[in-house]
Amino acid sequence: MSKPPKIPQTRSDEPLPQLAPELELIARWMDGVFRVPGVGWRFGLDAILGLLPGVGDTASSVASLYILTAAHRYGVTRATLLRMALNVVLDTTVGALPLVGDIFDVYWKSNQRNVALLNRHMLATQSEQGELQRSDRWFVVLLVVMILSAMFLDTRFWIAIAYPLYGLSLLLLVAVEVAGATRMGATRWLE
Repeated sequence: MSKPPKIPQTRSDEPLPQLAPELELIARWMDGVFRVPGVGWRFGLDAILGLLPGVGDTASSVASLYILTAAHRYGVTRATLLRMALNVVLDTTVGALPLVGDIFDVYWKSNQRNVALLNRHMLATQSEQGELQRSDRWFVVLLVVMILSAMFLDTRFWIAIAYPLYGLSLLLLVAVEVAGATRMGATRWLE
């Protein structure tokens, strides 16, 4: 009597991979452990360490690199790894600027972004993997185009379009406030 053929397990039969809890803990401590009362803004050790010139930004980068190497161990695609690395580079570069960098650290939260990207990768099915990789590639391409255009376009061009872009941004923010609602997972930014 022969054995019945093995039925290959589908992705839904497999237990979902678990993210190491220390990664979420590091991201929380670095980017959102403290809360400003009344306002609700969250910040972490990244913004506080950034106040120490040189040393603080280096220490923050080490924590970010730990999350990045963990993502590599989990088998994240190259496009996602590059996107995560660009988050760290942007956080470190802008974070090195005195005061402006610390304000940026409160907003950007690269560690929480990277852990969210890692979670997204781990929970995606095979069919979703291709779509995620495509969106990560587009993010990287657009970021590189923006950086190159900032480097090679004349400063007078940026000065000429600064006020119209600022006005457009304000109009879009007002439009979100007036006609804002939850659509495709996004909610209006003012409550």
